[in-house]
Amino acid sequence: MSPLPQQSIAVVYGTRPEMIKLAPLVELLGRDARLIHTGQHFDAELSANIAADIGLPDAHHRVEIGGKSRASQIGSALIGIESHLAEASAVIVQGDTNSSLAGAIAANSLEIPLFHVEAGLRSFDRRMPEEHNRVLIDHLADMCWAPTDGNVKNLLNEGVDSERIEQTGNPIIEAMTRMLPGPDEQRARCDRLGLGGESFVLATIHRPENVDSPSRLRDILQALSEISLPVVLPLHPRTVASIVTHGLESTIAGIKTIPAVGYRDFLSLLARCVLAVSDSGGIQEEVSVLKIPLIVVRRSTERPEVLGTFATLLSDPGQIPIEAEKIIDSREQLMARLHDLGSPFGDGHASERMHLSLRRFLDSTSTG
Repeated sequence: MSPLPQQSIAVVYGTRPEMIKLAPLVELLGRDARLIHTGQHFDAELSANIAADIGLPDAHHRVEIGGKSRASQIGSALIGIESHLAEASAVIVQGDTNSSLAGAIAANSLEIPLFHVEAGLRSFDRRMPEEHNRVLIDHLADMCWAPTDGNVKNLLNEGVDSERIEQTGNPIIEAMTRMLPGPDEQRARCDRLGLGGESFVLATIHRPENVDSPSRLRDILQALSEISLPVVLPLHPRTVASIVTHGLESTIAGIKTIPAVGYRDFLSLLARCVLAVSDSGGIQEEVSVLKIPLIVVRRSTERPEVLGTFATLLSDPGQIPIEAEKIIDSREQLMARLHDLGSPFGDGHASERMHLSLRRFLDSTSTG
């Protein structure tokens, strides 16, 4: 395939997971990439510091939408993104964030080809704002880059033309391969975070369904404090705000809380923990690479590929310590079983496939 002439490929992102998963593709795009950062995550460890940590170049354009309501974020991002797309040959968005939806609508309104990284994920739970976002983006996209067979089937079942779908795998695999510290560095990073050589459980809680309800957040934090091993909880800004607003400081007394950490530190924690407890979507993918058991604290998940193997879905916080003790007690046998399982999210070449797909598409449109 002949090299593309220099293009202006707009890559829109606003959150930490988007930055992590897009970084390998941005590297392949090289000088063609034009980065638009919406500022949806404006905390340093979730935005500025993470960019440096993963080697993502500085954004060419910034649109500050952090701290606003969902509707305001989408509206403000749409206006801001659209103003930077005049020369764009294509727009790339990732996942199901407000930033991604705004980027998708902006591309559609200007009739610029849209490419969706991580297409076809479905929780079938309409209570999740992210579910609405991802469905809308997929149906606007000119090319849906789907990680798994199940994601492809979801798109076909919704009537998305097969010519607009390509199964690529998930770029989290290569992102983690690039970023995961070796064992000695993992140990050193955990030591710097005050963990020493002790066994621990890693928890992350930040989704609106868990932190916006004071009673549910209280129940989750109480459940974490009842686990027999020490629980390490890096605090997301949204979680901190809810704890302070609702006067829940006493509920974290039995938990080792630390500030939000960079991605290499986080991967070091995840790689060395006995068990993860989280409401994060990305962690469901990451544990399948690191072979770590996970309790997903949510009503539903858009990543069912890990259920019954790496992950257990629990909507009732009261069940968290019960399930955690089962996993801790059977850890040796469980880890041996997980060790032999491959990740359902691909082989570490997703970004290469997406880059080739983009080149083919632009080649075909330029010659057609």
